[in-house]
Amino acid sequence: MTELRDLTHILCVPEQQARRNTTQRKALRAYLPELVQLERILAEAPEYFSATVEGMARVGDLELPLYRVDIGQADADRPALLIVGGVHGLERIGTQVVTAWMQTLANRLRWDSNLARLLEQVRIVVMPILNPGGMFLNQRCNPSGVDLMRNAPISAQDPSTFLLGGQRLSPRLPWYMGKADQEMEPENLALKGVIDEVITGRPFCLSLDCHSGFGWQDQIWFPYAYRRRPMRRLESVFALKLLWEKVYPDHNYVMEPQSNHYLTHGDLWDYFYKRHNRQGEGTFIPLTLELGSWRWIRKRPRQLLKLEGLFNPLVPHRLQRVLRSHLLFLNFLLDATAHYNNWLPADDQTQALRTAALLHWYPDQS
Repeated sequence: MTELRDLTHILCVPEQQARRNTTQRKALRAYLPELVQLERILAEAPEYFSATVEGMARVGDLELPLYRVDIGQADADRPALLIVGGVHGLERIGTQVVTAWMQTLANRLRWDSNLARLLEQVRIVVMPILNPGGMFLNQRCNPSGVDLMRNAPISAQDPSTFLLGGQRLSPRLPWYMGKADQEMEPENLALKGVIDEVITGRPFCLSLDCHSGFGWQDQIWFPYAYRRRPMRRLESVFALKLLWEKVYPDHNYVMEPQSNHYLTHGDLWDYFYKRHNRQGEGTFIPLTLELGSWRWIRKRPRQLLKLEGLFNPLVPHRLQRVLRSHLLFLNFLLDATAHYNNWLPADDQTQALRTAALLHWYPDQS
């Protein structure tokens, strides 16, 4: 059994645990085991890990922390990798993938000196459960009924699918964006604060937001979701795609813009991308991992009888397979972030790569 280490570097974990009474702890174990698992990882983590609480989500009398976990001590002028999970409370598998990767890093750092040296060159920031209230309640939206992925101040430029693209009719309907005259939800404001602090002043930042969605195949989406025109630095995403496919040619991901599927209002990553990719600043590439849930349903159709079965693998051996199958991609993103100078397009490569990306992803616009 692993010995518990000095907890002075993650004081928020025992503090949060101590504030809960017996009834609340039982409720968490029953309805939010992902938070219990996360706090266990943090309590046993090596000194490379530090955690802070960026906000609280309230469900009745229960306060649920929004944890931010920093891994490594890289300086502010080094690149950063941001990993987010649990934006939608029903999609628990996203958080489970993120925490499984964190557990792997924690265990490796006890013996892997190469990983320890790598973390001197890159900062990892993780928000494993952005929507703990929604996850506790087993619902897609947050406790206020707002879909966090439709809540940013950005509107689709072309017609979007009714309801799916975001709606302000009622929080009783799915994909509710919130009221037009209100600022973003507290969970998104917490994420905004983290992103502003992490990205500002850094030469390069890569992010991955882990979700589960309908489809037969795992997909990696990138902006935009609010319009069908290409993003500003499309060549950088294409260079990352080529790098991934050269290193791992037998992968099963499909990488493409989200607008190939549908347009939405209020997309978080469109908002953050436009906010931080200004001329003369560092490069920011936001990616979204959409795990294809139809395969799990096809192999076990009775999952349709449970709401969580639409988005998560419910059979233990299938869950284990999903958790281990994405570790390779997350580790690749870490290495790619640390060594971004070796693959990010130089000025003389930009136009050729952008032309190739347009032909590949936007053939009707090239």
